[in-house]
Amino acid sequence: MIVVSAEPRNRSERSDTVLVIPLSTSIHKLAPTHLFLTAGETGLQADGAARAENITTLFKADLVEPRGALRRISHAKICQLASALRLAMDCM
Repeated sequence: MIVVSAEPRNRSERSDTVLVIPLSTSIHKLAPTHLFLTAGETGLQADGAARAENITTLFKADLVEPRGALRRISHAKICQLASALRLAMDCM
């Protein structure tokens, strides 16, 4: 999953949730609401896709430490995800 909520929200003690977009190794490159990400970008064992139409919230208490190093997706990729989310919401 990719945490997409703003860093102030993520760090705030007043917020007990974060916004996330799930990752899947089932890749549909032509799906306008999916963003292809390489294994190197995500830290997963295989390439995958972020599925913006499945954005959800998770409780911070339910998050677990990643097995490897935490990876940061580039700002450009986060903006591409935002565009995919706008498409999923029909807000273009």
